[in-house]
Formats: sequence, C-alpha cells, structure tokens
Amino acid sequence: MFDDVFENVFGELPDRASPARRDGAPPRVLAVTTLYPNAAAPNHGIFVENRLAAYRDFSGGDIRLIAPVPWFPFTSRAFGRYGAFARAPRTESRRGLAISHPRYTVIPKIGMELAVKTLSASILREARRLIATGWDFDLLDAHYLYPDGVAAMRAAIVLGKPVFLTARGSDVTQIAQMPRPRRAILDAINRSDGVIAVADALKRDLVALGAPAEKITVLRNGVDLHRFRMCDREEIRLRMTLSGTVLLSVGGLIERKGHDIAISMLREMPDATLLIAGDGPLRARLARHAGAEGVAARVRFLGALAHDDLRDVYNAADALVLASSREGWPNVMLEAMACGAPVIASNAGGAAEVIGKCRAGMIVDERTPAAFAKAAMTLLARAGARVSARAHAERHCWRETASGMAALFNEARGQSAVAQQVRFAPLRPARRAKPKLLITVDTEEAFDWRRPTGREHSVCPPEDIDRFQQLCAGFGARPLYFLTHPV
Repeated sequence: MFDDVFENVFGELPDRASPARRDGAPPRVLAVTTLYPNAAAPNHGIFVENRLAAYRDFSGGDIRLIAPVPWFPFTSRAFGRYGAFARAPRTESRRGLAISHPRYTVIPKIGMELAVKTLSASILREARRLIATGWDFDLLDAHYLYPDGVAAMRAAIVLGKPVFLTARGSDVTQIAQMPRPRRAILDAINRSDGVIAVADALKRDLVALGAPAEKITVLRNGVDLHRFRMCDREEIRLRMTLSGTVLLSVGGLIERKGHDIAISMLREMPDATLLIAGDGPLRARLARHAGAEGVAARVRFLGALAHDDLRDVYNAADALVLASSREGWPNVMLEAMACGAPVIASNAGGAAEVIGKCRAGMIVDERTPAAFAKAAMTLLARAGARVSARAHAERHCWRETASGMAALFNEARGQSAVAQQVRFAPLRPARRAKPKLLITVDTEEAFDWRRPTGREHSVCPPEDIDRFQQLCAGFGARPLYFLTHPV
C-alpha cells in the first residue's frame, strides 16, 4: 500500500527489510497451571504434562513450571483430596521438568474470586523468585481459563510478559457460563497474546460468548502412541478373568461423566460386563444404582488407575463408553483407540472431532441407555474395528500440536522483542523542521463506549503498518506516531 507513495516522495524503493536477527534458541517458557500431576496426585492433569513434554521434545526449549496447590493444613488421608494437597511437595522434577508447587488460599464453593487473587499472587511471587535466581523467561503458558488463566494474565501484566491461555473444557462449558467468571475470562482473552483451544467446539463456544475468533487457535491434544498401544489382549483378559463382551467407562465418578448411563446399558446387553475406571464422590451412589438395575454382578469398580494400568484395561475392553454431558477434547477416546478399543460417545464437546469419519467410533445424540446399547451392538458387529481404531489414533500424535505451539510462541517472542525497543517521548520539533510526508491510518478502537477506561482501551492493528515501518527504516526516515485515546 505504501510502496508507491514512498517511491514518489523519497526516490528509489529499497529491498524489503529482513526480520530482526535472533539467537535462534527457542523461547524460555514459564508454564502455569493448577492441573498438573504431583507425587501426591500422580494422575491429576496428566494431559497438560503430556502436552508440555511434547512441546519440549519438539522445540528443545527451556521450560519451567509453576503448578500451585491449594493450601491445607493436614496431610491425613482421611481428608481425601484436601489431604493430598497438603502432601504435595514444594518442589519436584517430573520427566526432567523442574516444578514448583507454591500454595494459595481457596475457600471451597464460595471463594472463586478470592482464588483468582491468591493464585495470581502465588504465581507472581514464584515467577519473581525464578527471575531473581537468574532464570528469566520470554512468555507465560497458562492452562485452564479460570482461575488459572485469569490469574496468570494478571501476573503477566505486572511482569510485562506475553501470555498464552489454553481453554480445555469445563472452563468454557461450565465456568464461563457464570456472569462474573465469564467477564474475567473474556477480559483475560482480550489482553492475552493468544488462546489455544483443544477442540474446535470450544473455540465456537468462546466466540459465542464474545471472544475474538482471530485470537483463538485450535491445537488438539495428541496421544502417546508408545504408551497406549495394542498388547496381548487374550493374556490380559485371562489375567483379569474377563470373558464375553467387555465395556469400559473411564473418568471421575461425577455426575457429568454419565457412568450411570453405562451401567444401565447392561440391561440391554445381558452378556456384557462393565469396567469403571476412576474414583470420586459418586462411587457409593453408582454401586447402589447398579444394584437397583439388577446388574451389580456385572459391574467392576477399578478405582483410579495409572496410565500403564489403563493400557491393559483399554486392551481388554471391546469398546469404550463415554456418556458425558460435557467434554472438552476427551483424551480417553484416543487412548482407547490407540489400544484398539472402538468408542461410543455422546455428542459432547470435541467428541465428534475425535472420531471424525472413523468406522471404529460412533456418536450418540440421545443420552439414554437404550441409545448407547444400540450403538454399542452396531459398532461391535463391524469387522476390523480394532485395527481401524488404532490406525485412526496414529493420525493424532503430539507432533502437530507441538509444532503449532512453537509457531505461536516464536512469533510472540519476536513481537515482544520489537515492542521492548519502542520508546515514548513528548514531541519537540525544531522550529523550522517540516515533515516531508504526512500519512494517516484509520484504525478501529476497541473499548466499551459505555464505560471507557484507559486500562481497557486498545487500537486494533492497522493493515500494512509493519510494511510501513520497514520502508521508513529502509530510507532512514524516523516516523512519529500519534495515538488517539478516549477522554
């Protein structure tokens, strides 16, 4: 756009300026999340651990992790998950990654806004401590929008660092439906350098809530194809004393996972056994439900399982049943398929994206036992479903996700480096100095006209301004920018 104007005013057109030279090293990333495994809760948020490991392996980048844990005074197992919070170590290393677990204050059920403040303070203290030790970082990578993402955004503003947020599921489908958290989430998204959604369904939901679509990149979770693989199925079933049709339901024993639907399916499938892998507050209720349905003898509660044990259970199963009412990107579906187990899932979140056109999966629109049982019997009758399931999973390795993260992070670091070179000063023109060229660029201003504040005001990026700056540099011109601001 500016090329012809510059040529007429200044003369010969220069070559396009090359990007600023960098040392070539990937950016240093400080990851932040409360969803991460620790020695006291080894299965908690393992999907975040897998993604960070994939990015580090792909990029070779230097990563540190702050994984805050709610403060609780007693370590006894009698206090359940709260006791596990207290048992979490202050620091540890997992898969070669240095992790700190600072504490923050949480008041269960009533302290959502307080949790954002205390979590942000915890992140800020720990980040400053890392910087003081000589390990500075280029950007923050925060997982789960609320409270984690909102708190990380507040810390990033203080630190002057770029920040990326990741939307993972219930932070969008549940928490963002509440007015105050929704406002905080949208504010954090608007201030962030970018948002990663693990499913296209989550991106659509965020845009429907008011988030800018152009800020959201969909990077789906992958699956560890070495850990989750097809094994000697008959040996596993013999060891577990399983025969006939074996169905599997995996997830926390909570309402939205729909384990009760999987249990009731057994009335329609009299030769089937159901394995339930997971733990949670509804275990006793689900056991009573199995008894009331007359299928208690065909339901096995396996409790929470380590990933290596899950691999055996996936291999033993004839099909995975996922009857959830809400999901983000259901990792269990790809894990099961990588082990050869076909999948029947409700049409929740990204479940349909996981299955795609694979013949080893079926989406059930009606969340009823009869509908799930019918789908299961149809799927189990398909020849070659186990081989198809594995082949489908092999198209979902972590490399594509890690590559997408690297591209976003590298771009953000470059933009941050340029921004740090900008200096603001009052204009003091010489008495007789006259500009050779005046250019106006009309840009859209982004703020709430009903209650504009300087804190919320931003100017949308004008088209071609980067090219304009390159041309100025090529001719040795020093442009002056006048930025408008609402009063």
